[in-house]
Amino acid sequence: MDCFAVSLTLGASRRLTWKDVLVMAFFFGFFQGAIPVVGWLLGNSIQSFIEMFDHWIAFAILAIIGMKMIWQSFHTDSDSRTIDIRKTSVLLGLSLATSIDALITGIGFGFIRVNIVNAVALIAVVTFSVTIIGARLGHRSRLIPARWAEFAGGLILIAIGMKIVIDHLSLL
Repeated sequence: MDCFAVSLTLGASRRLTWKDVLVMAFFFGFFQGAIPVVGWLLGNSIQSFIEMFDHWIAFAILAIIGMKMIWQSFHTDSDSRTIDIRKTSVLLGLSLATSIDALITGIGFGFIRVNIVNAVALIAVVTFSVTIIGARLGHRSRLIPARWAEFAGGLILIAIGMKIVIDHLSLL
């Protein structure tokens, strides 16, 4: 759902081609599928170490990108937005930030003896699909000016980061 929210926001605030949408969906789907495998391979020996800071990393990445989007919504015209979804670095940052909690999920997969290949394939395909749906719905919702869509998108990214931290802290 994090990927859906991000893609919806980006689709509403930017002119994305089908190629842009498919590349974004690939990155999001790949990372949502690959990160649990990393957790599954690492096992529970490092679970307590990772749990201490994974939520803060996700929050920091999402908050920085979100604050930049909010600032841009008031200080940049629509033709010179600097958060460019076409840049690999932006895609990597968003992909990592929205999937970092999947690391712990992957560790959990080891405890319940799930078929890791089937699980991550399903996660990747669903994420790929909802990213496309979100971006296309965002694109179709041009009722909101790009400036306000970008502002709302920044708030949504910060809120997702805060939700990750709150969810983690409530488990303590």
